[in-house]
Amino acid sequence: MTDTVLWYTTRAAGAVSLVLLSGVVALSLLARARAEARGWPRFLTAALHRDLALVSLLFLALHIVTAVVDPFTHLGLVAATVPFGSYYRPFWLGLGTLSVELMLAVVVTSLLRQVIGARAWRMTHWLAYAAWPVAVLHGLGTGTDAFSLWLLAITLACVAAVLAAAAYRL
Repeated sequence: MTDTVLWYTTRAAGAVSLVLLSGVVALSLLARARAEARGWPRFLTAALHRDLALVSLLFLALHIVTAVVDPFTHLGLVAATVPFGSYYRPFWLGLGTLSVELMLAVVVTSLLRQVIGARAWRMTHWLAYAAWPVAVLHGLGTGTDAFSLWLLAITLACVAAVLAAAAYRL
């Protein structure tokens, strides 16, 4: 794989992750507000939330792996696993690493929901609401295209969707 392919794949996977994770958060907020569409059973909303979250994690993994192996950044595993441990844009990459680790806590507790109980799972699941804005800030601070018109429009649309869902929930 060429450096250019890795570079574009990292950026595209990051943008797709942002859209998908925003959809997961917005859907979660709407579900908590008991927003329902006529003829749409609640179990389908839960399944859509779960499946969308899984697909977003796949794109997030692609984003991380391609960023780590891209020879331009020379990130390495430390940058991907230790928050603020990178020499390359340490604060902004650290936010991304922190966001991923918060999401991993949500995933692990979701897999262990039957073992840890619904209350512990729900408390940990709240971390997703913290992980999302941290991930948005990571994209704005690290992304080389963060303020290009196309990605800025995507980011603003994602933020608007989540804020609208949050406002509806309130």
